Amino acid sequence: MAPVVHGLEAQYYGQIQFSFLDVDDPAVAPFKEQFSFRYQPMFVLLDGNGTLVKTWYGSVSPQEFEAEFARVIHQ
Repeated sequence: MAPVVHGLEAQYYGQIQFSFLDVDDPAVAPFKEQFSFRYQPMFVLLDGNGTLVKTWYGSVSPQEFEAEFARVIHQ
């Protein structure tokens, strides 16, 4: 998934901010609790106000990400 996600990060640079969290880092414990992290990989899309838009678990196609990105960008 890393090549897909990093490709999308480059494609949407300036429109969507990507953040990558290390699940083993104790500093991210609040995020794990807030987003109910249970599976890896897990992807969370937030809008510009920090509201949860979509959560994905496991392998996700670029087209699935892009469909949701388009919705958020054009709101």
